[in-house]
Amino acid sequence: MESTITVPAASGSISHESPQPVALTERIQTIDVVRGMALLGILLMNIPFFGRAFQLENEPLLRPGSTDYNVYAVITILFEGKMRALFSMLFGAGILIFTGRKEATMGSSSADFYYRRLLWMVLFGVIHEYVLMWVGDILFDYAISALFLFPFRNLRPRQLLICALVCVAIGGIKRERSLLEFREKREKYLQTVTLEKTHKKLTDTQKKDKEAWEKVVKESKPDLKEVNEFNEKMRSGYGTVYKTLEPENIRFHSMYLYLGIWDNLCMMLLGMALFKWGFFSNKLPTRTYWMTLLAGYGIGLPVSAVGMFLMQQRLTDPALFADAQWISPALGYDFQRALVGIGHASVLLLLYRSGMVKWLMRALSNIGQMAFSNYILQTLCCTLFFNGYGLGNFGKLDYHQLYYVVGIIWIINLLFSAIWLQFFRFGPLEWGWRSLTYWQQQLMRKPVLS
Repeated sequence: MESTITVPAASGSISHESPQPVALTERIQTIDVVRGMALLGILLMNIPFFGRAFQLENEPLLRPGSTDYNVYAVITILFEGKMRALFSMLFGAGILIFTGRKEATMGSSSADFYYRRLLWMVLFGVIHEYVLMWVGDILFDYAISALFLFPFRNLRPRQLLICALVCVAIGGIKRERSLLEFREKREKYLQTVTLEKTHKKLTDTQKKDKEAWEKVVKESKPDLKEVNEFNEKMRSGYGTVYKTLEPENIRFHSMYLYLGIWDNLCMMLLGMALFKWGFFSNKLPTRTYWMTLLAGYGIGLPVSAVGMFLMQQRLTDPALFADAQWISPALGYDFQRALVGIGHASVLLLLYRSGMVKWLMRALSNIGQMAFSNYILQTLCCTLFFNGYGLGNFGKLDYHQLYYVVGIIWIINLLFSAIWLQFFRFGPLEWGWRSLTYWQQQLMRKPVLS
């Protein structure tokens, strides 16, 4: 029989009083711990986009052996996509915690509160993107994705897993189409070049085919002139930064909702299944966590390394890649990042269970409990440090030097969370979000102990 866990009402019986947020005594600390780690880990992937031109995203791959290349390889293989996958899984688990407790307490559907909560999250995401100037916002995309998940909350874990795999397949097909388009551009280019050698006049379509491949080759290496122009704009005032990032925001989120919704849905559904199995709440045998750790790392890390190698080949020699490779760098992307993400969570849950480094578990739990506030705090720190309306350091640091900034922001997250939770029940944004969700001001301060 399939083992699942449920989220009971705090009192063990149905109450028809006004619904309230989860009490501190009801929080599942292991979920806060894993969420805290995932939130800190997400900054490892976000920092290059905060501090350097988008055209330099994969530029370290063009310089094998350099410090930047080595740091990029470690970050890509161990963390890229994995921490976001883990954060998405926990978001899925949070859906079950939220709806389960509401329905157990109220004895009726939690749809009203669920959708109100997500619609406020959509607004927060728009503010995060277009006011705080963070192109990589996930609040908006998570909220849109989660709008579809309410009907799935009562499915059994295996059913949720099947749904997750369907989403993985759809996302994978979309990614593989990009490789086919890439190879098609190469084939059309070769056909056009062959015609040129016979001194035949090219049609307008053939000229465009040739230009399309030449553009691919050109864009595989960053244009330093474009990079310098982008740097200058990002070191300017707020208005210039806004005008520079607005089209990027529109482009990124249009593309991400087309491709990324399947990414979000598959990981959220997987997180719902794992929560029902008891994975995140530390309910499984120790042996199971060792198995998920070994499987996650043993399979996921090699696949991740292969993906990075293929991406490097595609950048350094697009023609060779198109002619010789039939495997996309994104092949198995969702599988490897889910496996490695679960491996990271397994390490943390084993440490938690062992009772070791309790100070670290407490610190991560504080960050996870205030994940929303800490996520926005990271944005504020980065934009004020890098953008022109702050300290104007955009484009001034090498790739590896960006991670010194990450370390400092992690310390800020740790201190802020620890100090704030000494006096308050929620983070400041968590308090605002809950108050808006329940349309009632929530009690903020902790009681003073005499």
